Amino acid sequence: MSDEAPVIGVLALQGDVREHLIALAAADAVARPVRRPEELAEVDGLVLPGGESTTISKLAILFGVMEPLRARVQDGMPVYGTCAGMIMLADKILDPRSGQETIGGIDMIVRRNAFGRQNESFEAEVDVKGVPGDPVEGVFIRAPWVESVGAGAEVLAEHDGHIVAVRQGNALATSFHPELTGDHRVHSLFVDMVRANRAAESL
Repeated sequence: MSDEAPVIGVLALQGDVREHLIALAAADAVARPVRRPEELAEVDGLVLPGGESTTISKLAILFGVMEPLRARVQDGMPVYGTCAGMIMLADKILDPRSGQETIGGIDMIVRRNAFGRQNESFEAEVDVKGVPGDPVEGVFIRAPWVESVGAGAEVLAEHDGHIVAVRQGNALATSFHPELTGDHRVHSLFVDMVRANRAAESL
């Protein structure tokens, strides 16, 4: 691996952290878990994995990483959220639980568990703008969908009439879990975003 490989963290408080680390490494990034502010400070970008968004929110506050994470996202650090991570990146949640906070970064309104409960999980092919080749196999597990987006957000994919992938600047979010499929193209898209951002910062 070259010295130019970006360092990308995975918020390792809950969820499928290991699978994201493997997918990022396969997409030619240096991948490492992030739990604390000092670890966050050392990465070029961050993945927010699936899990339970309320729990992740509370743990991020407990570990002292919520505020520095908000600050870095607002400052333009590339960030990618899957499933619960998508909820964390929403500026507004349609039905938040008590005490639930988000990081924000994407002008969108998200509905939690919109595609149903755990036993209603499913897979579907999804055409994702910016991902070349065949459709991505989307794994939807208690997945949210995006009710609406603001002018600054770009819709990258829809499924069954609902928005399931969005990008705004350096923030990317999907309802589904590409880390569970062995197809690393969405992670490669994110790694490219991180490389571009790092190149722009070095000018």
